[in-house]
Amino acid sequence: MFCVQGFIVTDRFRELERPQTGRLKDVVLMATVSGFESLRIPRKSDMKQFSELFEPLFLGSSSEARRQAAAALSQCPHVPEPVAALIGSMPISIAAIFLTRSQALSDRTLIGIIRQQGAAHAGAIARRTALSPSVIDALVEHHNPAGLSARPDVRQQTVAAPSTLAEPDVDAARAAREETLRTEIKTLARVAAHEAAAAASTIIPISTTLSALLVRFARSGEIILFSRALATALDAGGHLVERILLDVSGQQLATSLIALSLPTDDLTFVLQSLYPHLAERIGGTTRAEALTGAMDPTSSREQLDAWLQSEERDAPAARHQPYLADDHANDACQLTVRKVAGAAGGAKPQRVFGRR
Repeated sequence: MFCVQGFIVTDRFRELERPQTGRLKDVVLMATVSGFESLRIPRKSDMKQFSELFEPLFLGSSSEARRQAAAALSQCPHVPEPVAALIGSMPISIAAIFLTRSQALSDRTLIGIIRQQGAAHAGAIARRTALSPSVIDALVEHHNPAGLSARPDVRQQTVAAPSTLAEPDVDAARAAREETLRTEIKTLARVAAHEAAAAASTIIPISTTLSALLVRFARSGEIILFSRALATALDAGGHLVERILLDVSGQQLATSLIALSLPTDDLTFVLQSLYPHLAERIGGTTRAEALTGAMDPTSSREQLDAWLQSEERDAPAARHQPYLADDHANDACQLTVRKVAGAAGGAKPQRVFGRR
């Protein structure tokens, strides 16, 4: 407090520089969330401590801070169940991103949110990339709680003339409608999962020309030419192809050819030609048919994608040139014949491996 021309002036303006109470809680909330996110594998004590600190800070913060905390925790793989349930029960403007993206939400928590909250929360959960059968059943029950059809005219007919249908018929129709809706939701979930997997894959189906070359080289037993054609189809290096062909069980080659969408007849013929033991018959089928019949195309593409990505990470910095290139002799991936000069005085040349 000081005096200016007879007037007493206070220094209360300094309080403007101090964070307000609400703003202080927002800062502490985000700091708490950031500290928890930095824990790679939180212990049980960390989870318990964060759960105890989070609720009072979250409820005392502003809507914008709550929204930012929910968005940050939606990317965290480890979130305590009480914290996940608290965020999921918030208004949809805050909980939407957490319900749609968080992988830390258990099926029990999702089902509880579906049954306790409104249609907006159920819609956000329905947009998740993967849903378990129990969550799908909860969504069906929330969408059609009384087992009635979604069309207004059917509801009016049911209410207006309840005596026209017997009670067993009503129950049977209700069960049929619920089962139909449940099947549609499961189908949509599977289609979305397959489309996401196909979009993430970078594998191009094999062309007709390369398919014919693989069959031809397998028939004639030209394993070198077969490996080069396979490398071209996979757009991979020789190390990966060599590892695939050295698997005498034929499983890695079958996985690669299924991922390339090679026709079934050609696939069986190639496997039996390169690995004769797969031509043995077991009952009414061959070992090759039994091996390929148990494989899933989606899983095969995912496995081949993982192999190709691993090869890209571990690939040596060697420059590869086409076979007909002008500087083919400088190719680091080709084997060349090493010439050994004879010693002076008519000494015999040293013996080396490979063809002379």
